[in-house]
Amino acid sequence: MAKKTKAQRSAAARKAARTRKRNAAEKAKKAAARKRKRSAGKRSRRKTTRRRTTRKASRRRRTARRRR
Repeated sequence: MAKKTKAQRSAAARKAARTRKRNAAEKAKKAAARKRKRSAGKRSRRKTTRRRTTRKASRRRRTARRRR
C-alpha cells in the first residue's frame, strides 16, 4: 500500500476525533440516564419547600457585590 499523504492523514485524524467525540457523548448520555434513574426515588421523598432564589441568581449577586 502506498504511503498516505499529509491531507489523507489529517482527514483520518479529523474522522477519528469526530468518532471519539461521538463516543464520549453517548457515554455521557448513558451516565446521565443512570443518574436520573437513581435520583428518581430521591425526588419523590424530597421536601416540598423550594429555594426562594436559585443558586445561579445568588452567585450572580455575590459576584456583582465583589465587583463594586
